[in-house]
Amino acid sequence: MIYSMTGYGKAVKELPNKKITIEIKSLNSKQLDLAMRIPSFYREKELDIRSYLAGRIGRGKVDFSMYCDTQQAERVARIDPNAVKQYYSQLHDMTTAIGIDGATDYMRIIMSLPDVVKVEQPELDETEWQQVMECVVEATDNFIAFRKQEGDALDKDLRARVGLIEKYSLEVPKYEKERIDKIKARIQSNIDEIIAKDKVDQNRLEQELIYYIEKLDINEEKVRLANHLKYFIETMETDPNAGKKLGFIAQEMGREINTLGSKANQAEMQRLVVMMKDELEKIKEQVLNVL
Repeated sequence: MIYSMTGYGKAVKELPNKKITIEIKSLNSKQLDLAMRIPSFYREKELDIRSYLAGRIGRGKVDFSMYCDTQQAERVARIDPNAVKQYYSQLHDMTTAIGIDGATDYMRIIMSLPDVVKVEQPELDETEWQQVMECVVEATDNFIAFRKQEGDALDKDLRARVGLIEKYSLEVPKYEKERIDKIKARIQSNIDEIIAKDKVDQNRLEQELIYYIEKLDINEEKVRLANHLKYFIETMETDPNAGKKLGFIAQEMGREINTLGSKANQAEMQRLVVMMKDELEKIKEQVLNVL
């Protein structure tokens, strides 16, 4: 079972005096890149949310957004009467001392001075926070369910493409005899053009042909490619966070396919190699979406 890195989850929670809406979105990324938007009222809990999401989401470029619809102010402004009295006393004494008109608007001046108005944020109620976290959990569950749904589609596509590579690789052997015969004929023709037939050491020629053909043998590449294809499917079935590992296996598949191509020396085999490379490139693109 594999999961996609692309995901979306949403949850809504109705509280007694507010409504909480949470959305989680993600795209591909080599690691966890988590951006969070949280109302200032819940900012003190950001690390708790971040830790929870990191434990469940794994990888991806993730946007977490929490919206709070409430008629209550998140912060309460309070006037400090002691500060007002002190400022008034000082201003009154100063204006009297220097003879300024007593009709001066002291309050307008005082209200603009520091520490007269204090903005306080009420303490977060733990019962309310538990309900908010329930909303976070629900949004995350929906997000992971979306990832699984997308992962099922990726699974089908990857299996189909691995199957095609296996099918093409199984067609290679039927062209091998023709390939070997052509190689022998070409070598013999080149020798005949350069050296007279009566001067050719046939035993030595056979040894050289065997050596050259062994260098072009592709049995090991076929076996290794088959093993990589099998391992790719096994990894998809057993590792839910297999994205990076599948990428490494795809690279090894590419090595064997490239070696097959370099040793082919036969038009139909080269055509099969091109078709395998085409499917492998599509596999690599899809693996980038796997968690």
